[in-house]
Amino acid sequence: MWALWGAGMGDGRELAWDGCFNVRDLGGIAVPGGMVTRPGAVVRSDNPERLTRAGWAALTAHGVRTIVDLRNDGEHQGDLWMRPAEVTTVRVRLDDTEDVELWDHIRANELDGTPLYYRLFLERKPRLCAEVIAAIANARPGGVLFHCGLGRDRTGMIALLLLALVGAAPEDIAADYDQSTNRLPPLFAALAIEDQTREIEDILARKKTTARAAVLAALDGFDAEAYVRAAGLTEEEVGFLRERLLEPAR
Repeated sequence: MWALWGAGMGDGRELAWDGCFNVRDLGGIAVPGGMVTRPGAVVRSDNPERLTRAGWAALTAHGVRTIVDLRNDGEHQGDLWMRPAEVTTVRVRLDDTEDVELWDHIRANELDGTPLYYRLFLERKPRLCAEVIAAIANARPGGVLFHCGLGRDRTGMIALLLLALVGAAPEDIAADYDQSTNRLPPLFAALAIEDQTREIEDILARKKTTARAAVLAALDGFDAEAYVRAAGLTEEEVGFLRERLLEPAR
């Protein structure tokens, strides 16, 4: 069932797929009980619409067979190159932009673009967050890629939830989030948009915190399994997810 996972995997977690800038395999993270996250099982990324023909070939060679797209309807611009037929795309509009009150609060308090909004969003949108986890748990055999636009905010929150659910240490989850920081400036340049790095650093400094501390705060006292079960995931689906993501450490 799992034969496709890890095909074409390199030594590191950072992946070089032509057209994307912030692609990272979530494999190789130790969890309790002598287990580790399985390389090739789940990948996080920025928008794959920009992948070239070679980029899509790298994605399928890595074993990805399902893409979970977290973006809003207005963000879709179409693929630069035809998406491979063997790849299934599932869309979960995670932001729920109709909740104007939530987003006004997030923007007014300078939480957007940082992990500072994660715990608030998780508490307010459990059904949507659990829907993403269910899409990953129930995906067809093969690797799963989940993404938003930059691969930082929505993608980072789902990575946090996913890794917490399989038992990864908070420090490892925070370290994974931090890896996107250095990956994004080239993406900003490619998109011809302002580099947000300094602005976000200034916001975090004004709030006397760091991205790492904000991730750890979001995880403080957070029971990921109780959270997704209360939001509707079954015990069987949680089991599917762990079977998909975990393997014995070597």
